[in-house]
Amino acid sequence: RGRIVSFEPLAAAHAALAAVAARDPDWLAVRCALGAERATLQLNVAGNSWSSSLLPMLPAHRSAAPESAYVGVEAVAVATLDEMLPQVCAADARCFLKIDTQGYTLQVLAGASGSLARVTGLQLELSLVRLYADEPLMAEVLDYLAERGFRLVHVEPEFRDPRGYLLQVNGLFARA
Repeated sequence: RGRIVSFEPLAAAHAALAAVAARDPDWLAVRCALGAERATLQLNVAGNSWSSSLLPMLPAHRSAAPESAYVGVEAVAVATLDEMLPQVCAADARCFLKIDTQGYTLQVLAGASGSLARVTGLQLELSLVRLYADEPLMAEVLDYLAERGFRLVHVEPEFRDPRGYLLQVNGLFARA
């Protein structure tokens, strides 16, 4: 219910997303990445698409999902949520924010410092093992969000390696 705004930097993924979003007048698909500051960066394109990241992939990820190896790069525009939110959401709108950025979570949150006050809930991927270079682990993200008034209310398994070891979970956060 309500307006949906999706930010997707990858050209092929954005095209597919935009085609689906076009059927819903309350869904807007924007082609850009979110981060800590405006820039143009190289997005590492993964063979399975959903493992694409602005960060270099580490061996732990490649060994857990060999099909995720990078197959190319795309130059992508990066904006901040603080910059984009006023353009796509009414000033009085409450927001639920889902971040799925393959290790780039804290950069997105850093670019949302002014917007987080409007956010009532968050859903994030939380890594238990570093899968991308410079990626924060779960404890660091939990601390960051706790300092900003959010608490973890639910966790679901997300990504395991072939031996069954849990590598990532999805975390649901609410205002404390």
